[in-house]
Formats: sequence, structure tokens, C-alpha cells
Amino acid sequence: MEHEKSTPEELELKLEVPAASLSDLGNLPTLRTQPATSQTVVSVYYDTDKQKLRRNGFLLRVRRIGDRHVQTIKAVRGSQLFARDEWEDEIEDETPDMRLARGTALEPLVNRKLWERLKPIFETRVQRKTFCICDGDRAIEVALDRGRIDTGEHAQPLCELELELARGTKAALFDLAREVADALPARLALRSEAERGFSLLDGTETTSLKAALVELRPEMRADDGLRAIGRSCLRQVADKVPALEAGDPEGVHQMRVGLRRLRAAMSLFGDFLSDTQSAALKREVKWLTKELAPARELEVLVQRVVIPVNRQHARLSGLSSMARALVRQRGDALDQARAAVGSPRFRRLLLDIAGWIEIGRWASPRDDLLRGRIEMPITTFAAAALQRSWRKLRKKGKALRELDGRGRHKLRIQGKKLRYASEFFATLFQRRKGAKRQKPFLSKLKSLQASLGELNDIVVHEDLIRANAHLDGRAGTRRTDPTSAFAAGYLTGHEDARLEAALEDAAQACATLVRTKPFW
Repeated sequence: MEHEKSTPEELELKLEVPAASLSDLGNLPTLRTQPATSQTVVSVYYDTDKQKLRRNGFLLRVRRIGDRHVQTIKAVRGSQLFARDEWEDEIEDETPDMRLARGTALEPLVNRKLWERLKPIFETRVQRKTFCICDGDRAIEVALDRGRIDTGEHAQPLCELELELARGTKAALFDLAREVADALPARLALRSEAERGFSLLDGTETTSLKAALVELRPEMRADDGLRAIGRSCLRQVADKVPALEAGDPEGVHQMRVGLRRLRAAMSLFGDFLSDTQSAALKREVKWLTKELAPARELEVLVQRVVIPVNRQHARLSGLSSMARALVRQRGDALDQARAAVGSPRFRRLLLDIAGWIEIGRWASPRDDLLRGRIEMPITTFAAAALQRSWRKLRKKGKALRELDGRGRHKLRIQGKKLRYASEFFATLFQRRKGAKRQKPFLSKLKSLQASLGELNDIVVHEDLIRANAHLDGRAGTRRTDPTSAFAAGYLTGHEDARLEAALEDAAQACATLVRTKPFW
């Protein structure tokens, strides 16, 4: 009789470390006194040409350490970042052994035909230096890997610290990660070695992708739902760093979306988050959002307004010089965003968000009423949260034509909150009554958000144009150059001419949405 293998859960944090900073590791008292072992580790990842294992949430790896070969099967759970189910077995050589898939989560997918189609996809080759920090109630294995990922056609350097909890609390793991990050420019890495290999293989290493669907299950409690949503938001922020550093404007945009999604989640679950830790985190998230805002706003202005208008009317007095000035400002704003993401404050923020999600004070309330709310079924919580947000949007939306710019901005924020909430909780309602209404509802909600976004862009663009020409009294100075005044007036007039049509689109989109029956 076959016995199912146990599911050993691996709990670890990875930190990307610049190779030039490795000498600073010796300055950490925690590591300086620890004996270390060194060895060469070669890991070969297997999959089919169509990456069937990866598409189904599995990884298959054969690792050679000296004369030993170890086969590892990993199940990658969508709602997890720091824990994975894995099964390890020693094998005779570098050829994967199908028999060892029995009793693992991979077993239902495995058959001889699939196994025969497996082939090496890429490999990592690193020099690994290993420490073990064992003191008091904690035991943490620290591995420093330095080497490269190689697909055969492309290669990329790899330098990271892996902190794996063998004994003790999650808090001990995060404390050590912060100690390392305070000593050298180490940044939390959420993509595994395998994910980096597949990205290199696909050519998406610096491509900015949208956030994946949050996988919530009806049997989850509200606190587990918040963790799953928080992990998704954190992943979106952290994954956009390479794209942003490469100068991809979409990287800035998607990182801002990740931050807005996190702020929306904290608002949705606001009744849980009355502690000082949550309040401090909100301030830091707001700081980063503000640092990224000019790069995104100027990118939209330049691409959607300045370049097209200048292309058609380049001979207009002062327009070309203003266009060049705004393009320079866009470059400066992107540099500001890069500086923020490269700062110690950002690196600390990533760890703080991760720690808040996994072991935050909010999750251990002393108040019995609050504890009851946290422990309620996520589906019950989601339906109530969606209904509250929907009522607020409908109330504001019915008076859209009477709203001023500030009021429309508040309506836009409410629309975003409802959209993010609808996307966060989407999987909970896919098999319930009203599921067929989900897709049309989201489509109409997105249309409203887009039209309200156009209205907001018009206001932001006019402010940026006036500030650039120093025609806005709030800027502190006033230029008298008539060509700058003419160019600014022409561009603001171009935007102002779009206002009425954008307002009509928003009003129609809102009227259509408020007549739509929700899906929850």
C-alpha cells in the first residue's frame, strides 16, 4: 500500500545582494562568528517544451552537490510568497526519477508520456557558502549563492542570500533579514531562482507585467484573505523594480498600481488595522507613491498630449521649446523614481510590508469583537465590503455632473477602490449565484474608471503645463516670456477642449454602471 509523502513546508526569505557589497557581510556580528562551509551547486530545471509543469504550478529540479544528486519537486501556491511545499529525494544521477512523484502533489499530472517529454530547460551554477545561526530558540540556515543562471542562449549573474527557518518564529527570520538589509544594500527578492530562469528564457526579465489574479478560497478566514491580497500587492511592487531600473515607464505605472492596490486593501480591511504599525506602514507606502507620481504624470502628458500636438503644430511659437522642457522634466522625474527605488528606505519598506503581512500586529488583536471580525469567513466579509463600496460609489455617481474637480477626484478614488475590491474577491464569486454578472460588471466599472481617469488627467496636465511655464502663481515666480505663455495657453486650451466630451463620457459610464446589478 502506497503512503502519501508528508508535505514539508519550506519557509524562507531571499535577499538580492550586489556582488560588490559582499565584503560587508563580514561586518555583521551574527554571521562573523559562524563557521561556514563552501561548495559548488549545479541545479538543472526540467519541463516540457510547452512548460506544462510550470503552467500547472510545479517545478522539477535535479541538483548536483559534489557526487550527490537530489531531485526536488515544488508546488508553488498562488497565495504564498515565503512558503512552498516541496519534496526532496536523493537519486542515482542527473536523470529525474518518475517514481518519486508518487505521494506528492505532482502525482495526478504525471504519466509516462509527460515524463518522456521532459528536458533540461535551464541551469543555475553557484558557489554556495552556508552558515547556520543556532542560538536560543532559533535556528536559521543562511546560504550565500554567487554564480549565474544559464539558458544556453542567455545568462544572468545571480547573487543572493537565502534565509531559511529551521526552528523558531517567523519574527526571528524577519529580524535577521532586517539586520542584513541595514548592513548592506540587500533587497527582498520575491522571485525564486526558477522564476528568474523562466523569465530569462521567455525574455521577460525586465518586462512589466500586470498583477496576477488573487486566489481566494471560500473556506478562508478574513485574515487569510488579507494576507493573500497583501502578498499579491507586494509581489506587484517588488517585481517591477527591474523594469523601472531599466527605464521602462510601464514599470513605474505598474508599481504605482501595486501600491494603490495595497492602499485599497488596507482601506477595505480598515476595521482590522487600528494599530500603530499599520499606520506607520501607510505613511511609508504613501511616501513611495508620491515619489513615483511625477514620472507617471509627465509620461502621460508627454506621450498623449505634448508629442502629438508638437508634431502637428511644431511651428507654433514656443511649442517646441516647451516640449523639450517637459521631456527633460520627464527624465528628471524618472531619475527621482529610480533614486527612490534604489534607496535604503525602499529596501526597508519591502521588508516591512512583508513582515506586516505575515506577522503584523493587526493579526493578533486583544479585543474579542475585533478577533471575531478577523476570523469571519472571507466570503461573508467580501460581500459586505463590496456592498459598502458599491453604495458609496452609486451615491456619488448619481451627482457626477454637479461635482467639481475635487468631487470628481473623490469619485474616481471610490471607483478604484470598488474595482480593486471586485478584482481581489473575484474568485470567491465565480461559482455562486450572480457569477455571470461578474464580467459585465467589471467591464463597466473599468469604463467608468477610464473616463474618470481622463478627467483627472486633464486637470493634472493643465497644472503641469502652467507650472512649467511659471504661469501658476503657486509656483512662486512668473515668467514674462510671451512665447512660453502662448505655448502654455495653447496646450492648456487643447486639454480644456477635451473636458466637456470627457465629462459626458464619464456621466454615461456612471449611469450605465449604477443601473447594473452587482455580482456578489
